[in-house]
Amino acid sequence: MAFFNTATLPAIPGQRKRGIIFLILLAIGAVMASFLWQGRMGISTGDEGFLWYGAQRVLLGEVPLRDFWSYDPGRYYWVAMVMTLLGDNGIIPLRIAGAIFQAMGLFLGIWLIDRSILKRNWFFLSVSTLTLLFWMFPWFKQYDIALSIALIGVLSFMIEQPTRQRYFLTGLFIGLIASFSRYQGISGILGNFGVMVYLALKRESGPKLIKGFVIWSVGVLTGYIPTLIMFALVPGYAQALFEDYRVWLFEMKGLTLTMPVPWPWLVPFGQISLGGGIRWILSGLFFLAPIIYGICGIAWATRQKLYHKTISSVLVATAFLSLPYAGYVFVNPDISRLGLGLFPFLIGALIILGNMASKLKWPLVALLCGATLLVMLPNHPGWSWKRYVSAEVGGTRLKIYPDSANFFAMLTKLDHEYAPGGRTFIAVPRFTTAFAFLKRKNPMYETSSIFPRNDDFQQAEIERIKAANPGFAIIYDKPAFGSDMLHFSKTHPKIFQYIVDHFDPLPLSDYTDDPAYLLYKAKSAAALFEKPKES
Repeated sequence: MAFFNTATLPAIPGQRKRGIIFLILLAIGAVMASFLWQGRMGISTGDEGFLWYGAQRVLLGEVPLRDFWSYDPGRYYWVAMVMTLLGDNGIIPLRIAGAIFQAMGLFLGIWLIDRSILKRNWFFLSVSTLTLLFWMFPWFKQYDIALSIALIGVLSFMIEQPTRQRYFLTGLFIGLIASFSRYQGISGILGNFGVMVYLALKRESGPKLIKGFVIWSVGVLTGYIPTLIMFALVPGYAQALFEDYRVWLFEMKGLTLTMPVPWPWLVPFGQISLGGGIRWILSGLFFLAPIIYGICGIAWATRQKLYHKTISSVLVATAFLSLPYAGYVFVNPDISRLGLGLFPFLIGALIILGNMASKLKWPLVALLCGATLLVMLPNHPGWSWKRYVSAEVGGTRLKIYPDSANFFAMLTKLDHEYAPGGRTFIAVPRFTTAFAFLKRKNPMYETSSIFPRNDDFQQAEIERIKAANPGFAIIYDKPAFGSDMLHFSKTHPKIFQYIVDHFDPLPLSDYTDDPAYLLYKAKSAAALFEKPKES
């Protein structure tokens, strides 16, 4: 296992510094190539709109979580800033904002790999870049991916020189990360706890465990100051955030879904094609990888520490972050979630491979990169270009699936007939993109209505619907994630019944051939001429 030992490797050798510009160009070039290939392809009518709609509302002065259900606020302000600079709140500026974050994360990833291998090899770094790039999916989740890589960097920063200053700075960074994503903050905290215990073993320098924890905690609180300022200066924000945590922890159970994991031993041989079986096995191995890597990596790092042997600080950081991110993956175990939690394993594995002898390195690197392409390439929008049709989405011409194009055509027709003059509408449970597409305010607080809500919350939503006076309603009453309990009519029965009682059904055949849709128009024709609420 000598490839773990990097005692002879300075933190950033002089010759490595001269290659930083190339690494930056490599990351930017890879992201630009990906964007030019597929930046105008595909669309998510749900999750992508969750970010797009929220950024539009921020530009109009609304506050995430307080005024609409959202992710943590940091990413919305980032996207809003990019949209302001570009003078456009459409979907391409949204994707450009994500691509900039992606390029920063990709550069940091390959830089961490480069500084942790004994001998630089540009071809190896290029293959590593390609491997990381294809796991950066989906693009509206680039913030989570880039932050997971940044956490590896900041933990390795503390491990290299565990001084009081670095304990504080590490905590500060984790506090800042929590403003972008509570998941990332929790993963960072759990990983950092492990690292502090690791550093306390046979401690040679730096603060003791309790003192280090106190210094680190002060850093976390300092990093969380932007959120604390929002508590103080934005009326209602603190209450909204605490309520969201309460719902997330006690009503939605941390958003945990009972979805089957494609374990490699569960391949339904005889029911799927050979290619499908291979992809299933590889996907299952990637689900196993962060668990195995985390357990083995922590054990190996601990052994090295106890025997006073040097180990790469980046490898230690990836080992202690791998298990928290494995937990992040299994909250919702599908391929898109897998990409969000796999980067500690990927970066650790590439560092290990990069320090192996050539006869082992190149076959294993080819295997990892090849497996990545087989599993992830079919998920990228650019892969399905032959199945797309051209459609205009919010003033931008995209290539999207026919079902998505039909949805936007249906939405446009309903808007023209029943919501003229900027009137709002209802679109549930996962049609946030509809509101960004038409640049309308959602009459409901809940921008994505997947999980069950209690009666009091539903009644409050009904009052908002009454006040907004929507012109029509779209309900897609097909179970989310394949769970029969996640029909909108079951998760939000009071709101569903209100729509049935106060709207008239529309003939489905006039708008769509998908029987899962339920379409309604407002009962009062006179209400069409009322002045719409300000959005």
